Amino acid sequence: MANPWLNIPLADYEGHMESPAVRQLHVLSELFAEALAYCRPESIAVLGIAGGNGLEHVDWTITKRVIGLDVNPSYLEEVGSRYAASCELELACVDLAEQRIELEPVQMVHAALVFEHAGAGLCLENALSLVAAGGNLSVVLQLPAEGGQNVGISPFPSMQVLQPGFTLVDPEWLRRTLDQRGLHLAHEARRSLPAGKSFWMGVFRG
Repeated sequence: MANPWLNIPLADYEGHMESPAVRQLHVLSELFAEALAYCRPESIAVLGIAGGNGLEHVDWTITKRVIGLDVNPSYLEEVGSRYAASCELELACVDLAEQRIELEPVQMVHAALVFEHAGAGLCLENALSLVAAGGNLSVVLQLPAEGGQNVGISPFPSMQVLQPGFTLVDPEWLRRTLDQRGLHLAHEARRSLPAGKSFWMGVFRG
């Protein structure tokens, strides 16, 4: 079965995330900036990089290496087009839920709304494999919505194909799981969203 993200144009995804009923793109960018400021990493891996939202916050005097991973090759092409002139990116097309990756670890791995779509099995193992010794795993999770609608109503019908495969991840479960793997919660934040939704971010440090 083909990954549903392969059939969603980047314009639809970004339009959905910026729509009045959702308004998540800017919040995700802010949370990425907060994680960057907290970790001050020399190297970063962004899982599910999509169009590169938030890369403008990277301080290139501090960060020398950025890896972007996504299942959709057209997303990666657009990231390269948008940011290649201002920074050096390593872009890799990979299905994090299906393919085991082998890349040099980095000081900060950022996974925003990734485990909800790709699961917390192999995708989580891939994320952990990228965290260097003493490094950080920054995770943004969507908390349960008051009305129970996890994928928001959208003017972009293509986004609704994500609904069947979208599964919330409990932050407390993630904390316990990562504790057992030697990564401990060092920083957390929460942001409210439209339609009774909210995001939780945890930065876990080894």
